[in-house]
Amino acid sequence: MLSLYTNFAALSAQSTMALAQKQLSTSMTRLSTGYRINSAMDDAAGLQIATRLRAQASGMTVAMRNTQNSTSMLQTADGALGEVSNILIRMKDLATQAADASSNQSDRSAMQSEYDALGAELYNIMSNTTFGGNLLLGNGSGAAKGTLSAAMTFQIGASGSETMQLDASGALGGLDTALKALSANFAATGSAGTELSSNSGANGMLTLLSTAIDQASGLRSTLGATANRLGHIHNNLANMVSNTKAAMGRIMDVDYAAESANMASAQMRLQASAAMLKQSQSMAKYILALLQ
Repeated sequence: MLSLYTNFAALSAQSTMALAQKQLSTSMTRLSTGYRINSAMDDAAGLQIATRLRAQASGMTVAMRNTQNSTSMLQTADGALGEVSNILIRMKDLATQAADASSNQSDRSAMQSEYDALGAELYNIMSNTTFGGNLLLGNGSGAAKGTLSAAMTFQIGASGSETMQLDASGALGGLDTALKALSANFAATGSAGTELSSNSGANGMLTLLSTAIDQASGLRSTLGATANRLGHIHNNLANMVSNTKAAMGRIMDVDYAAESANMASAQMRLQASAAMLKQSQSMAKYILALLQ
C-alpha cells in the first residue's frame, strides 16, 4: 500500500536495523570483555549461578591458604619438639653414664653441669618458640600459654561447617609436667641441680627421661598426623577450585568462534537494512508520480 503518512517499508527496515544494531553492540561487548554475561540482562539465571560459584571458589582459595599457614605452624612446633627430643636423649645418655659405678664425683659434677644447661635450653624452647609472633608450646605453668595449650579450630572450607579441630593441650600438659620433673633448671633460674649427683639419683632419672621422650614423641605424632590431613585437605580444595572455576567459565566466558560469527551476521544485516532503508525513500517518488 502506498501511503503519504506511513512508509511501511521504511518502518520495517528501521526495526530490522535497530535489532541488528543491538545484536552487533552485544557481540562487540562480549568480544571486547571476553565474557558472555556482562550484565544481568544478558543471562539473569546464569549470572546468579556464576556469582555463587565465584564466591565458593574464592572462599576455597582462602581456605587453601589457611591449610598452608596451619601446616607451617604445625611444622614449626614439630621442629621445636624434635630438638626437645634430641636434648632429652642427650640428657638420658648423661644420666645413664652418671648411674654407672665407673663415674666418680668429679665426672658426675661435669655431667650435671651439662645436664643443667640442657634443662635451661628445654625451658627456652618450650617458652620461646613462636609462629607469627604467637607462642606455640608454652603451657602456662613454667612457661607462658601458647597456641597448642588450648583446642584449635582450623577453617578448611568456604562454609561455616567446614572446620577441623585439634586439641593437643593434654599431650602438651603431660610433656610440660614431665619436663619439670627432669631438671631443677627447667625454670630459667640458672640454679644448679642435683639429679646426677649420685649413682642412684642418676639411675632414678632414667625412667622419667624415658617418659618425657615418649611424651614428646606422642605430641609430635599428633601434630604430624594433623599436618598430613591438612595436606590432603589442601589437595582436595585445589581440585574443587579448579572444577568450580571451570564450571563458572562455561557459564560466563564467551565462545569467540560463535560470537565472531554472530557479529559478522549482525554486520551484514545492519548493512542490508541500511541499504533497504535508503531504497524505501523512493516510495515517495511513486506517490508524486500518481499526483502528476
